[in-house]
Amino acid sequence: MVEMPVAIHREIGQLLIGSVPGRVVPPEVCALAREFQLGGVTIFSRNIEGPDQIEDLSAEVQRLGEDLPLWVAVDQEGGRVARLEHPFTIWPSMAALGRSGDIELAARFASALAAELRAVGISLDFAPVLDIHTNLANPVIGDRALAEDADSVARLGAALVRGLQAGGVAACGKHFPGHGDTSLDSHLDLPVVEQPPDRLRRVECVPFRAAVEAGVAFIMTAHVLVPTIDAERPATLSPSIVRAILREEIGYEGVILSDALEMKAISDRWPVPDAAVSAILAGCDGVLVCNGDIATQVEVIEALIHAVEDGRLPVGRVEDALARQRRAKERFLDKAVLTATHGWRGVVGCDQHRRLADEMASFL
Repeated sequence: MVEMPVAIHREIGQLLIGSVPGRVVPPEVCALAREFQLGGVTIFSRNIEGPDQIEDLSAEVQRLGEDLPLWVAVDQEGGRVARLEHPFTIWPSMAALGRSGDIELAARFASALAAELRAVGISLDFAPVLDIHTNLANPVIGDRALAEDADSVARLGAALVRGLQAGGVAACGKHFPGHGDTSLDSHLDLPVVEQPPDRLRRVECVPFRAAVEAGVAFIMTAHVLVPTIDAERPATLSPSIVRAILREEIGYEGVILSDALEMKAISDRWPVPDAAVSAILAGCDGVLVCNGDIATQVEVIEALIHAVEDGRLPVGRVEDALARQRRAKERFLDKAVLTATHGWRGVVGCDQHRRLADEMASFL
């Protein structure tokens, strides 16, 4: 047995960005945060009533943080992946930006998106999508992708990263090493990327390299199997992909997050708590649990603790992940507890943003 440092035991929940079942933070999540801390909470449609309520929920989440603030995260890409609906601006799909080819337009969109997110206390956006739409039969990426070629995705993706982060919202490029050349949806099954390593480096990795150069705070892994690199483990659980390629070869120093571990590409093959341990061991610095099930989140934290105690998960790997999380929070999150002011009016869904959305949609 390995003796776990007290600090790690108290902070290990920082490796989890969890979720809640409804529109308030339940007592069980408060208790979890008190005992182990939490990295953050992702909000979904089930958590959303309107801007005032989102801002109140964001403030509730922030009050869970004793030593560090929590991320309040969302999937707000535009198009069909948008958790925030009217009165928020309804943005077109990112294919619109790809067809425009206009980096300045991409920058204005990212700035406007960041302003609306910050207005209701959201600090982390799981965007931009950096997958390349190379397989036109892809059931999950499609018009979420910026373009069908690596250079366009790289240029526009980097502009989105810079615009979001200049507006105070941490960006998360996804899904490494690329979900564009697949024929299955990883929410439902395990897709396979049948490309050799040199092609992945020459095509799929290009937008991620550009995002790294732009200073992207987070990169999310894909639940895809790349048998030419690792025939047994999907990217999220593969040291050969997460650590060897993204961390060491590309030189990314920010936070690496798993995609949601309850997606069937993972959960049909591994128990979610075991997958969480494997993801951190592979080089991820945090894991997502998004279904609102509090018992699963408790099991994930307990599994991480037991893996450290029995030596499967090295203390140094956990310390490194926690340090990366801390640096990102120091970069983007205010130390003060967020207080809801309901000051979103004049920002959310404003005329200027609606005109910008119409300008983007004109390219579809």
